[in-house]
Amino acid sequence: MIFRTFAILVALAGFASARAETVTLRFGQIPSTVHAVSSLYLYVAEKQGFFARENVAIDAVQIPGGTGNMVATLDRGEVDVTQTATPYLIQAVLAGSPAVAIAGTTANPIYSLIAKPQIKDFADLKGKLVGLSLPIDTISISMRKLLALKGLGDADYRVKELVGSPLRAACLKSGECDAVPLGQPDDLIAVRDGYRRLGLSTEAVASFQFEVIAARHDFAESHGPALIGFVSALADAFRFIRDPAHRDDAVNAIVALTGASDEVARATLALYLDPDRGVLPRQAEIDLGGLTQVIGFMGEGGTIKPPLPAPEKFVDLQYLRAAGAQ
Repeated sequence: MIFRTFAILVALAGFASARAETVTLRFGQIPSTVHAVSSLYLYVAEKQGFFARENVAIDAVQIPGGTGNMVATLDRGEVDVTQTATPYLIQAVLAGSPAVAIAGTTANPIYSLIAKPQIKDFADLKGKLVGLSLPIDTISISMRKLLALKGLGDADYRVKELVGSPLRAACLKSGECDAVPLGQPDDLIAVRDGYRRLGLSTEAVASFQFEVIAARHDFAESHGPALIGFVSALADAFRFIRDPAHRDDAVNAIVALTGASDEVARATLALYLDPDRGVLPRQAEIDLGGLTQVIGFMGEGGTIKPPLPAPEKFVDLQYLRAAGAQ
């Protein structure tokens, strides 16, 4: 359960009648993540009754075209809240979007660079085709840094832009791509099937705020109680997933959500939590240091120009604070 301070309870007392009725939030979702581990928190919040407890219902809206369209759809009022990778939110806000991050989801993701079996090390990738996401995407940023760390400059390999792990996995399996970054459980399944893991994104990028939940300022201000309840449910979902007492439940949830085997599901959680590698937030909090890192990398790549903005420009932490989660 969420423990709110007395002051917050008093502040919310006037909203009691409004909270009595269920509020449905249209939630923008990246299609490639619907059955991915990155959506585990939504699955757990629903199945464990955390949304229902807060009188919140989620109407998931899949947004075609991938991550780059999430904030634009939010700005048009077609969804109420949305998941989005932080570079796209930053870029949109700097261009005038009223969107703001209200909660954190995947913090420092682990992406494996998975290669064909005959690619034995990074040197073997010279002149080969690597499937990456869009240049602005944090997946591409972390992979390019990993490749540079291992001695490969941008001119040493060819790139095909592929948004979403399913497309990158398909490119690898077809033989067209020689290596691609994959998240979980796709990377673990690929290794099991004989592909080679060359390295992990976390070797090159130790702190990141990869993905957040965003809302428009005006909507958030007029739906404060519902968003506090929504964030409270997310916070409890992450607490549940992280709790060793619920490890079997979390494994079963991954199996049900992704279709992965019990073995792969357990390996995924072990990769995240044994030891804790900072992939999952503890309670849906936003890591401002990790967001600063994203801004810095975007500055390095020329996506945004100096002076670089402060991370506080892109967040509104009041909902997390009211939920006792920041």
